[in-house]
Amino acid sequence: MMGAEKPALGFPAGAEMDELELAPPAGSPAPPPPRKMHSLDFEHIGSLAAVAESLAPGSKWGRALTSVRVVIFQAKINVLLPFGPLAIMLHYLSRKHQGWVFLFSLIGITPLAERLGYATEQLACYTGPTVGGLLNATFGNATEMIISIYALKNGMIRVVQQSLLGSILSNMLLVLGCAFFAGGLVHSDRDQVFNKASAVVNSGLLLMAVLGLMFPAVLHFTHSEAQYGKSEVALSRFSSCIMLVAYASYLFFQLKSHRSMYSPISDEEEAIEDEEDEKEITQWEAISWLFILTIWISVLSGYLVDAIQGASDSLNLPVAFISVILLPIVGNAAEHASAIMFAMKNKLDITLGVAIGSSTQISMFVIPFCVVIGWMMGQEMDLNFQLFETATLFITVLVVAFMLQEGTSNYFKGLMLILCYLIVGASFFVHVDPDANEN
Repeated sequence: MMGAEKPALGFPAGAEMDELELAPPAGSPAPPPPRKMHSLDFEHIGSLAAVAESLAPGSKWGRALTSVRVVIFQAKINVLLPFGPLAIMLHYLSRKHQGWVFLFSLIGITPLAERLGYATEQLACYTGPTVGGLLNATFGNATEMIISIYALKNGMIRVVQQSLLGSILSNMLLVLGCAFFAGGLVHSDRDQVFNKASAVVNSGLLLMAVLGLMFPAVLHFTHSEAQYGKSEVALSRFSSCIMLVAYASYLFFQLKSHRSMYSPISDEEEAIEDEEDEKEITQWEAISWLFILTIWISVLSGYLVDAIQGASDSLNLPVAFISVILLPIVGNAAEHASAIMFAMKNKLDITLGVAIGSSTQISMFVIPFCVVIGWMMGQEMDLNFQLFETATLFITVLVVAFMLQEGTSNYFKGLMLILCYLIVGASFFVHVDPDANEN
């Protein structure tokens, strides 16, 4: 009976069960051949595998994604990054809100400066502590240098002078003070020790910078110029060239002839192990990020400088206070973060390389460099920082030199430096710039 039912249903008598199941119903289109389906599946799987391989951690694109995640998304301070584009949008929407443009630019530059310091620290892991401290100071000062060039281009000579002076004061008092204070609290059982010889050399360079700034100011205020209004500019340009030669000689002394003098006091093996643990991005990735961040900072710096005068009027703050106190705090965000971090890890030699080294670089390289650049632009940028600013710098250098002469630090020394900075800030808040109307 069963054998007679198959022909009645239209199936051949000798058909197998699997053949019956695969047979299409009458009138329906034939399905694609099985081999073609499998071939397409293999191609699809192969393309997914290629994408997955290209995004693997060891691949080029995988490394790029990891670098973006570490630099951009890992730091909590990067929640402030949108303030930069907001400042640019607000600048073009209305010219009446320059105070907000200034504040948003200031906030937007802060995480960029901090990330610039992070990328420099990563690069320092591949170059060693001495070169690392120099790199950190150099790229940490990139923000101040970019802001100064923009201001100099706009003829805002006093803003350039005051912002660079403020960077020196901020590094020597606030950054170094916070680093000593934080390191002293973490290591409260003993005084922290650093290389006294290198600190003395830096103090001598700072005193030389004060010498270069003092004589044009004295020449101006004693009215003893041979040619009024021209002699101090000529003296400033000559002194700037001498200071640039002195800084180049200092780099040769530090990196070539007396490298052992700048070696850290701490155990070298422990330092090497710490540096290996701190490597999160490659050397070329760190260099690429330094380039990207510097460009973005330069863009925001232009809007920041344009909004300074409007911010002074709308916020009712003196331009001198904005230039000496607010701008350097943002520009020194990189040094501030890294100096405190190294002090808490008991690496005070790198901390001094960042804080005091940055002040030395600004006073002996950035300020003379701006005088030379102003000379090329036709701007009469000089070293006459006015009597009030020059006296402030001179006293600050003396205070810090006395703090460093023993080669030790603790939280009390840090607290004294912070309190000194508060006095300096209050002084510039009530100070009226005599040249405010001229520029």
